[in-house]
Amino acid sequence: MTDLVDDLLAGKHSALARVITKIENRAPGYREIVSELHQHTGDADVVGVTGSPGAGKSTLVDKVAAEYRDRGLTVGVIAIDPSSPYSGGAVLGDRIRMASNAGDMDVFFRSMSARGSLGGLSTATTDAVTALDAFGKDVIIVETVGAGQNEVDIVRTADTVAVLVPPGSGDDVQMLKAGILEIGDVFVVNKADLDGADRTVQQLREMLQGRSGAGKAGHHGAVATAEQGEAATEGTDDTDETWDPPIVETVANRSEGVEAFISVLEDHSEFLDRTGARERQARDRFAAEIRTLLREDANELVAGELARHGGIESAVDDVMARETDPYTVVDEVLAPLRECLDAENAP
Repeated sequence: MTDLVDDLLAGKHSALARVITKIENRAPGYREIVSELHQHTGDADVVGVTGSPGAGKSTLVDKVAAEYRDRGLTVGVIAIDPSSPYSGGAVLGDRIRMASNAGDMDVFFRSMSARGSLGGLSTATTDAVTALDAFGKDVIIVETVGAGQNEVDIVRTADTVAVLVPPGSGDDVQMLKAGILEIGDVFVVNKADLDGADRTVQQLREMLQGRSGAGKAGHHGAVATAEQGEAATEGTDDTDETWDPPIVETVANRSEGVEAFISVLEDHSEFLDRTGARERQARDRFAAEIRTLLREDANELVAGELARHGGIESAVDDVMARETDPYTVVDEVLAPLRECLDAENAP
């Protein structure tokens, strides 16, 4: 494990690929690897790209990565694919969609399975971002599966969230009210050469103007989910400055608007540093990650204890026979764990 970490930190792409494979498969030792890498992170800009299916996310990410490379920056891309109900792996696999960057070793592309988590993100994705950051990638792009309002999960991974909307999609624009609208730091109307693009831009502008009266804009200014609310740090940014999400029009397959989009991403990055919002976001993100890991590990402990009591089916049989009830079952399963914690904390 030590050699693998050393090789990754030395810039060996083979080691990076192996580490991410271990992370995605949750192979033995992956937690120790991520822990070792954590101290080497914090330098990459993480961009989340989300939006409805068909908006052209993959094409835009491809062109954006190519533009970053032209500027001398290294790029890591994590593309979240739907999970196979059978294997749990990415349905589309390592799909070839980074045509502009084929053969460029400084663009690392990885397709990962959504693993059934809301918004197409998982703990493995967060860990993969850690690996890419420690490796030294200047920019990390996380492209989501585009599953609707649950894409708010991307907030926990990205510094800047870009929401793509296809033109002439009135229903999709209205859907943004359900949740995605609150997390976007920049909105992109891709395929802007198609009919309906101007109307879509106008609809977005009207909705964003209505949102501006509700408080700070962008996912660093408003709490998007109840869980984020638990993780939110008290206090506000160091200044009263707010971010008004811009709308960018692109035609990604012709690389039109890509430079303007990257310029907006840079502006937002500067805003985060200038106002102190980046640090607050990081605190919120780590708090959410800690809570997630606690839940996952606690669930495993409880599942093991339940199995020692005969398993869920045995418990259900007893409840069905009215020999016990769900509350009593839970109390009995958790009793040894509570006793251990009480003994540990006893004076």
